[in-house]
Amino acid sequence: MGKNDFAVTPPMGWNSWDCYGASVRESEVRANAEYMANNLKKYGWEYIVVDIQWYEPEAAGTEYHNLAPLCMDEYGRLMPAVNRFPSAADGKGFTALAEYVHSLGLKFGIHMMRGIPRQAAYQDTPIKGSPYTARDAADGFNVCLWNQDMYGMNVGPGATEKSKAAAQAYYNSIFELYASWGVDYIKVDDLAAPTYRYEEVEMIRKAIDATGRKIVFSASPGDTPLDAADHCVQNLNLWRVSNDFWDEWRLLYKQFGLMNDWNPYMGQGHFPDADMIPIGHLCVRTNAEFNPSRRTRFTEDEQYTMMSLWALSRSPLMLGCELTDLDEFSLKLITNEEMLRINQTSSNNRQHSRRDDCVVWAADGSEGEKYLGLFNLNEEARIVGAIFDELGIRGSQRVFDVWSGEEIGTYEDFVAFLLKPHQCKLLKLI
Repeated sequence: MGKNDFAVTPPMGWNSWDCYGASVRESEVRANAEYMANNLKKYGWEYIVVDIQWYEPEAAGTEYHNLAPLCMDEYGRLMPAVNRFPSAADGKGFTALAEYVHSLGLKFGIHMMRGIPRQAAYQDTPIKGSPYTARDAADGFNVCLWNQDMYGMNVGPGATEKSKAAAQAYYNSIFELYASWGVDYIKVDDLAAPTYRYEEVEMIRKAIDATGRKIVFSASPGDTPLDAADHCVQNLNLWRVSNDFWDEWRLLYKQFGLMNDWNPYMGQGHFPDADMIPIGHLCVRTNAEFNPSRRTRFTEDEQYTMMSLWALSRSPLMLGCELTDLDEFSLKLITNEEMLRINQTSSNNRQHSRRDDCVVWAADGSEGEKYLGLFNLNEEARIVGAIFDELGIRGSQRVFDVWSGEEIGTYEDFVAFLLKPHQCKLLKLI
């Protein structure tokens, strides 16, 4: 079975980064999983993803401890820090936590950095199932710019066949381990930007396929270069279009251009990723002054705008908030069944027009209905509309507001609305 055969719709889930940075604990993962199972699973939300540095015992937030001692087995494979993940004791890894998430009817995911731990290279650990060691695979000059845990793989120009074989053997060994834990989703960082790592993407794809397990392959961070688009489609299930997305209007404004650029490459099993959804309570535990604990800085209008774009562009939907502290507005936002139907089942998704930052997106529903998103990205009120004939729509249309569920009226030839700054209308036409 190929990657496009099981990840047929954009993944929907929760990721620990926006709440806990690198410091999430097992109890917090379990609590968020329980909330999802009890309140969100029936709407299609299913992935629980533990983000970066689950192997760092003293991780504190979104600022890393550079060159911190990491938990690692004798083969140079990173292991969960037992002080944070008690069920990982005695070499069990994430097996028990994954089993618990699965028992709730959900799926389990983890984060990893590309490459091999510096710590493994220093110790020159053997690579399981091979004649190679960590130093055979590691490239000490190929490093991440923002996290010092890893060396990249020695697979670029000038690499030897030995170093390439060692790198593949290491990736095979860690994915064999992750599959044995029951991992369903893997977010691989420092893979897509600032340099897109063609060779390592292919090695990871090969290692995942060798496990025989259905593991979603997500590449971070962005901006992923557009000239790698065909390679993304062939090898990845999702890839980030931007750097980390937070609750700032300038970042949301940028996503409109990026999702339009990437729209031609969206399809079954391969989805451009507009990144996590920063609503509700963010940065529950943080060590970064610029990112304090807070409720989202997005206004309600901006949250509707964000979710409407994510739906119409069929971005993966990964929540970043603390689910156990979810407010009523956020809960209604992410359980709107029509919005989720657009994201999961619509087709012919495209930006129809953009004039003076008045943007129109359109999509076809699975039962003949049409969807329109009218967006005002300006700093003053504007009339935003769409002419039916230009969209291939014939005859009068009953128009419904997706967010309120209310019928607005019957329209002939066109729809247009006066929208406040950063406001949108998400419409269903039948």
